[in-house]
Amino acid sequence: MSITVRDLAHSRAGDKGNSVNISVIAYRVQSFDILVRELTESRVMDAYSTIAKGPVKRYILPNLKAINFVIENVRGGSVTASSALDIHGKSLSSIMLAIPILINEISS
Repeated sequence: MSITVRDLAHSRAGDKGNSVNISVIAYRVQSFDILVRELTESRVMDAYSTIAKGPVKRYILPNLKAINFVIENVRGGSVTASSALDIHGKSLSSIMLAIPILINEISS
């Protein structure tokens, strides 16, 4: 079965200089385990490769059932240097939420 991250979690994003910080917070404990397994640094870098050079660093926060990603070298510079429409990177979580996930198990 194919779903997206959006089916398992919500996300927040914001800029940090020429980096973006994106958190993924699972709706359920079972979803967190799937997200940790599927959202690797490499997989996230692939999703953001059209707007970032990387690298991607992943931080797992098990007590919060969350994962935080820091993606470097995004959008060609910091807020004041970027010509991007979303200069603060708030909408960049939509890319994360659209990442497809193939799973065998669905927990309700």
